Amino acid sequence: MPYVSTEDNLTVLNLFSTDAPEKQESLLQAMREIVDAAAYPGWLSSTVHSGVDLYGTANFIQWRSGEDLEARYAGEEFKHRTLPLFGEMTTEIRLLQNKVVFSQLQPSLGDRAEIAPDRNDYTVIDVHGVADTDQAALIEALGPEQEWLLQIPGYRSHLVLQGLAARGVDGLFVVSYAQWESKESYDAFRNVPEAEKSPERQKTEARLAALATWTTSNTYRVVHTRASSVAESV
Repeated sequence: MPYVSTEDNLTVLNLFSTDAPEKQESLLQAMREIVDAAAYPGWLSSTVHSGVDLYGTANFIQWRSGEDLEARYAGEEFKHRTLPLFGEMTTEIRLLQNKVVFSQLQPSLGDRAEIAPDRNDYTVIDVHGVADTDQAALIEALGPEQEWLLQIPGYRSHLVLQGLAARGVDGLFVVSYAQWESKESYDAFRNVPEAEKSPERQKTEARLAALATWTTSNTYRVVHTRASSVAESV
């Protein structure tokens, strides 16, 4: 199963939005077929997520290098089959290139985040737009400044990904990829009244509100994954 850490070279997060459950199922089927047939130079793993709160999918992909990814994007299959196929089923496509720059896990989970269907994580992916001069500060606010999350019931882990480049997004961005024990534990966390939040949480949320120029969010379940033989041997 894929493991993720700050030592990874390049992480691509492909986010597809759609407007109907049958389109989401079609997206998932197409993604599974592509992942199961993947044999691209430099491709390490792909993990497919099914949208929960909003219709859509996410594909968390590990690559050896940006050059390998660009070779995939330049290929005839990607340009003339993959993109047109997804374009028919989606309302929005965002292809985000990232570097994992922060990882925080409950001590019982080890030192590397694992992404796999059998874990049954309730996954939250937030994408934040940010001004060029504020990206480092936003990474700090989403990462080290949220150590208090370790005390929240149901919280398992989260990663912070520094946005490097993207298709479908203008400007710089930062991604938070969080794993929770259940929808119930995440909803309980989200619904805490403002007056009952800890001072640390209030400070962090105020800082995020000041730094992020826009935010999109969705929740997911991991439904399929596959790794190359190279990734499995690491």
